[in-house]
Amino acid sequence: MTVKKFNDLPGFKESNVAELKEMGITTVADLAEALNDEGKIKEIIKNVSGVGPKTVEKWKTAVGAPEDSESEIAETVEPVVTTEIGTAGYTVKIKPELDDETTEDLAKRAIISGRRPAFKRQDWFRYQKLGDSWRRPKGIHSSLRRGLKRRPPEVHIGYRGPASVRELHPSGFREVLVHNENGLENIDPKVEAIRIGGTVGTKKRIAIEDRADELGIRVLNRMVE
Repeated sequence: MTVKKFNDLPGFKESNVAELKEMGITTVADLAEALNDEGKIKEIIKNVSGVGPKTVEKWKTAVGAPEDSESEIAETVEPVVTTEIGTAGYTVKIKPELDDETTEDLAKRAIISGRRPAFKRQDWFRYQKLGDSWRRPKGIHSSLRRGLKRRPPEVHIGYRGPASVRELHPSGFREVLVHNENGLENIDPKVEAIRIGGTVGTKKRIAIEDRADELGIRVLNRMVE
C-alpha cells in the first residue's frame, strides 16, 4: 500500500473524510477493502462528493487495490436474471412479453432490414464534401430521380418493415426516455424498457439503474464504466 493517509489520494477533499466516515470507512485500509467490493464502489460514487468512476480507478491504483477488468465491471452493472438451463453462471437479459404476432413481425423486420440496400445520396462518390447520408435527388436532369437503369437504389416506401413493430427496440421493448428516478414509476417492465438521457450525470445514472433493477426494468444503455 503506497498511501498512508487520505490526503495522499488524488482528487481527495477534506469534506470527503466525513462522508467516508458515515459509510464506516475511517482508515486507508478500510478504503482499500471497500474498493474491492463493487457494491461499496457504487456507494462511494453515490455518497462522496466529487468522486466518479475515474477517481475510483485512481484510488485503486494509489492504495494498491487490484483493478477490475472491463468484462468484470460489465457483469456488475448488467441486470442479472438466472436460468436453470445451460452452463453454470449463464445469465440472460430481461426479455419482453410478446404475443406470437409481434414476435413474427420482429423476425420479418430483421429479414427485411438485412436485405435492405444502403441508400446513398446522389454523387456521393464524386464529391467528398457531400457525404453519403441519403438526400432525395431534386435535379431536373437527375438520372437517379428519374429512375434510369444502372443507377443506385432510391428510398421508397416498399422498403419499410411491418407497421406493428416499427417503433420497437430490436429486443421487442418499447423505449421510454427517462432523466430521473421519477420517470420509472409508470413503466410497465413487461413491454417497456428505459433509455437514460444523454445529459444525465454518473451519480444519477447509477441511482436510476439501481432503482430499475429493483423494479425489474431493463436499461437499454446501461453504464459500463
